[in-house]
Amino acid sequence: MALTIATGFVVDDAIVVIENISRYIEKGEKPLAAALKGAGEIGFTIISLTFSLIAVLIPLLFMGDIVGRLFREFAITLAVAILISAVVSLTLTPMMCARMLSQESLRKQNRFSRASEKMFERIIAAYGRGLAKVLNHPWLTLSVALSTLLLSVLLWVFIPKGFFPVQDNGIIQGTLQAPQSSSFTNMAQRQRQVADVILQDPAVQSLTSFVGVDGTNPSLNSARLQINLKPLDERDDRVQKVIARLQTAVDKVPGVDLFLQPTQDLTIDTQVSRTQYQFTLQATSLDALSTWVPQLMEKLQQLPQLSDVSSDWQDKGLVAYVNVDRDSASRLGINMADVDNALYNAFGQRLISTIYTQANQYRVVLEHNTENTQASRRWIPFA
Repeated sequence: MALTIATGFVVDDAIVVIENISRYIEKGEKPLAAALKGAGEIGFTIISLTFSLIAVLIPLLFMGDIVGRLFREFAITLAVAILISAVVSLTLTPMMCARMLSQESLRKQNRFSRASEKMFERIIAAYGRGLAKVLNHPWLTLSVALSTLLLSVLLWVFIPKGFFPVQDNGIIQGTLQAPQSSSFTNMAQRQRQVADVILQDPAVQSLTSFVGVDGTNPSLNSARLQINLKPLDERDDRVQKVIARLQTAVDKVPGVDLFLQPTQDLTIDTQVSRTQYQFTLQATSLDALSTWVPQLMEKLQQLPQLSDVSSDWQDKGLVAYVNVDRDSASRLGINMADVDNALYNAFGQRLISTIYTQANQYRVVLEHNTENTQASRRWIPFA
């Protein structure tokens, strides 16, 4: 893209130098003298234009984050191309003009050159007549300029603004959030309720969702959804209206919060997010995060420009503390790593394998059998 844009800049420098040298040759100067005089006369202009264009690109070099990495190569490529063009225009172009241009070569014109020159002469004459009329009506010209400025200000005020325009490609990604104490079974049940509500919308064609911990889903109390909408010619509303309607309908399902956003082809997110924009809060300790995250959430929720403010900070889940009898464990040949692995295998949703089929893939999750626990047995009282 930078090389394509640079085409217009690199051509301008050479054209200006050649035109100035040709003007002196047409006046009767020898090609070498015309090249030296023309290049020397226009050299400062070429240098000033070159550094002015490069100065415009300097801020792009200091941009950080993902956007900076996207535009850094663009800015460097364009700046180097402009700099090379200036060097060529002040060195190679005058030398070639001194060797190749002459009064005879300028007089020799083919049919196309004569026709194009006549066309340009007519355009220049029409421009001169129009400029004369404009200069004869200064107040009208000033009024048009002020009206254009006022219209530009009004457009800037009333036209919607955004970082990236929202694209409607018919796909909505969503995150379902439940209380931190929700189990896998409870979360799956709530997910089915939400899916039934979403599929009742006339604009929805299909839905895919999953529950459980994996690479994109960090906790059991959250679920991921992908909603496929009908084609634009089969639905009446755009994706933003569909999202608002779905969120209103899902709000009637108790105990869950649904966050939806349209899938975009161009995005700067490095991880899956519930909302369109995300911030990362860092601290030196977990206590500091637990103190400042709720305060930041409260302040953001008070802003009328924001909606669906959420956080992935979870510190209110159920906790069970286990005291291990290390002496008994050591007598049985069990170390703490074995205890840790056993507990994680039973309650940690450990992914031990993935089954691949022609149409799908299934993750194998290790867990314990609740029927074999003593708490699930029935105790018969003695008479």
